[in-house]
Amino acid sequence: MSVDQATIFRQATEAAKEVIEAAQHTLPGDFFVLGCSTSEIQGGVIGKASSEETGRTVTKAIMAVCREHGLELAVQGCEHINRALTVERSAMLVHNLEEVNVLPQLHAGGAASVAAWELFQDPVCVEHITASLGLDIGDTEIGMHIRHVQKPVRPTTKQVGAARVTALVYRPKLVGGSRAEHQV
Repeated sequence: MSVDQATIFRQATEAAKEVIEAAQHTLPGDFFVLGCSTSEIQGGVIGKASSEETGRTVTKAIMAVCREHGLELAVQGCEHINRALTVERSAMLVHNLEEVNVLPQLHAGGAASVAAWELFQDPVCVEHITASLGLDIGDTEIGMHIRHVQKPVRPTTKQVGAARVTALVYRPKLVGGSRAEHQV
């Protein structure tokens, strides 16, 4: 399946904006996780048809939306690098994260991670973060990186290319007994 890169850029941008609009509890500097299977976007099976061009397109789109909203982008790699995330070194330092030694590759990390490594000013990989929201393009399973409680978001942008789009946002836990009141 041939997928137009301009369409992919537009779809990824729209989906990211919808997720940010749905997130009520984000602050400037919070992490936005991107999980992305370029294979699925291309109409293939996850991990079997990676596209560097599509990885760059999606990563550029999400980077622009994150910048516009003051969020830090964290791009999740595949299971071959234990789902390590590529982030800017400055964000790693601000959030007191631990750097891990891995260099994302097309078939060990994925095209979006490779693109982030190339597009970020000073990229590093970290193993664990606790993000406030994230976009999952192609069922890459980003939940391990979103803090609890996770609320699923179903963007009206249902696909990027041929890949299914899902998302998660954080909401504070509801605590207390029968007399407790909660903010909306």
